[in-house]
Amino acid sequence: MKSLNAVAKAASTPSMLSRPDTPREEAASHVPTPEEIRQRAFEIHCERGGIHGCDLDDWLQAEHELREKYKTNEEANRK
Repeated sequence: MKSLNAVAKAASTPSMLSRPDTPREEAASHVPTPEEIRQRAFEIHCERGGIHGCDLDDWLQAEHELREKYKTNEEANRK
């Protein structure tokens, strides 16, 4: 039997982030992992004062920030 915490975590992680058709190394270098997004979303939540009800906004903001960071790092590595 799953704990409530495990069920809540699974339900809060968008399933479209997992891409089984992409090799692990390629995915790791181009997109943030769900764990990285989760950590940044939690930081954003805390920065806002821990106000509940904005978890999707926090997740999307974290995902956007991390994708931009990865893109910037990739462009810097090409130079």
